[in-house]
Amino acid sequence: MSLRIRLRRPAGPATPALDTEPSVPTPGTPEDATPTGDAGDPAPARPAARTRRVAGAVLTGLAALLVAAALLAPDRLAEVGPGAVLRIPVEALAGAALLLVLPARARRPVAVTLGLILGLLTVVRLLDTGFSVARDRPFDVLLDWGLFDDGFGYLTDSAGRAAAVAAAAGAVLLVVGLPVLVALAVRRLARLMAGHRRGAVRVVAALAVLWLGCALFGVRLAADVPVADRTATTLVASHVGQVRAGLRDRAAFAGEMTADAYRDVPGDRLLTGLRGKDVLVTFVESYGRDAVEDPALAPGVNAVLDDGYRRLRAAGYDARSGFLTSPTFGGGSWLAHATLLSGLWIDNDQRHRDLLAGDRLTLNGAFHRAGWQTVGVLPAATQPWPEGRFFGYDRYYDAEKLAYQGPKFSYAPMPDQYTLATFQRLERDRPHAPLMAEIPLVSSHSPWSAIPKPVPWDAVGDGTIFHTASTSTGGSRDVVQRDAAQVRADYAHSIEYSLGTLVSYVLTYGGDDLVLVLLGDHQPTASVTGAGAGRDVPITIVAKDPAVLDRIAGWGWQDGLRPGPQAPVWRMDTFRDRFLAAFSPDH
Repeated sequence: MSLRIRLRRPAGPATPALDTEPSVPTPGTPEDATPTGDAGDPAPARPAARTRRVAGAVLTGLAALLVAAALLAPDRLAEVGPGAVLRIPVEALAGAALLLVLPARARRPVAVTLGLILGLLTVVRLLDTGFSVARDRPFDVLLDWGLFDDGFGYLTDSAGRAAAVAAAAGAVLLVVGLPVLVALAVRRLARLMAGHRRGAVRVVAALAVLWLGCALFGVRLAADVPVADRTATTLVASHVGQVRAGLRDRAAFAGEMTADAYRDVPGDRLLTGLRGKDVLVTFVESYGRDAVEDPALAPGVNAVLDDGYRRLRAAGYDARSGFLTSPTFGGGSWLAHATLLSGLWIDNDQRHRDLLAGDRLTLNGAFHRAGWQTVGVLPAATQPWPEGRFFGYDRYYDAEKLAYQGPKFSYAPMPDQYTLATFQRLERDRPHAPLMAEIPLVSSHSPWSAIPKPVPWDAVGDGTIFHTASTSTGGSRDVVQRDAAQVRADYAHSIEYSLGTLVSYVLTYGGDDLVLVLLGDHQPTASVTGAGAGRDVPITIVAKDPAVLDRIAGWGWQDGLRPGPQAPVWRMDTFRDRFLAAFSPDH
């Protein structure tokens, strides 16, 4: 009898259906009832069970917050605010409806899959946010992956290898961990809905009706932020369109490269208006329009430019200035260099790679064809750059060949004054044929944390003097513990240093046969300019021979080193042809 009793199936409710899952206990359910002893008296509360219930509720709340943040996070920091939260994402309604109609066996893998997709989209959205600050554009899923290697190098040069490795490890952890966390959060919420199916159906249906009404009537609780939200869908569509546009652009760019009015012009008909001149094309890193117009940045920069122009005029020089619109913002200097020199709009790395693989006549190539010796002076080139052969330099000086023996100043491997002094010593101080030199100056490269003071030109030597030279930014090399106002002030100081160094170089080493083309490559990052800044950069031509500036009189550029608000603005890719036309009248 005892054995038969043990084997007898206990009476009770029927076996649950296969599509049900254990639900999260809620108040009022038997799981939440107060346990009793044998005599019906309340049993002592079980702290462990209560702790598990509280922990479960907390985890569920965190899961809901994580999923909501993944769905509602804006693409730009400027859009962060209460209005960004008060939205109904249609993707959440569609996902919840799908999970509610699926059987239990399918619900779990589908919930995990949806969570992983949402997590990956969140990573892309974070990249979009970062790129909107750094480059004023969204992340390009087709072309921007190579920039992470550049970013690691930038952090290494600016903050040290340890900081760069820590940042890279954090980024990898975020990319891997965030989709996993979002997947776990969606799975937990799916279990909660399955346990309270009737209530979940009602909530989803009510929100769907509300979403439809808000969409039909365009309800907005904040400007440009509709309550009926479909941000995630728009994100996917925009990046799919971005990939398609990138693939189409490659074919279009191939046609643009073949259209060149100067491709077959013989050298004896090119640049005849500059015969016998040394022409220096100098890019000042991050020298943008805001540097000469922003009330917080311009006073010091403009004082350097105005004082420099007065001194140049006293020495017999003159200058004309305007603006160019750069193809890039906040970084990507090589895109601006290639655009100016090739006469093509190079606004992404795909175009840049295709340009370097072709045979487009660059400004360097035109000077070379016309008999100039072409020189590339690239102080920030710390690794081999075989692609540089495209520009046809007769001589090329990277950081190793410049042989600087002084300290680094944040990102810059060497000060601008050393770069110019070494170029002068290696090239212009020696007997030479006319030179055309491309010289990107990098002391004004972000993070603008330490800028050397000028030293006497004859004391520059191998750069060891800069071990003792103090810095104009107070000597602080901390690139993290600075507020926004200090970052902006340091940026302005760096531009003042680079511009002042160039003026000093012309006054010290210029001469009748020097022509200086001075321009910015792009605006600084949005942390300096603020949101919505344009892409214009100043450009100036300085010469002692009045015939040089007479040839560009029709450009409408303004007198001086500083272009005013009404100065002409050209796209940067138009400069090559305008320059060649002005100084090659017989082509």
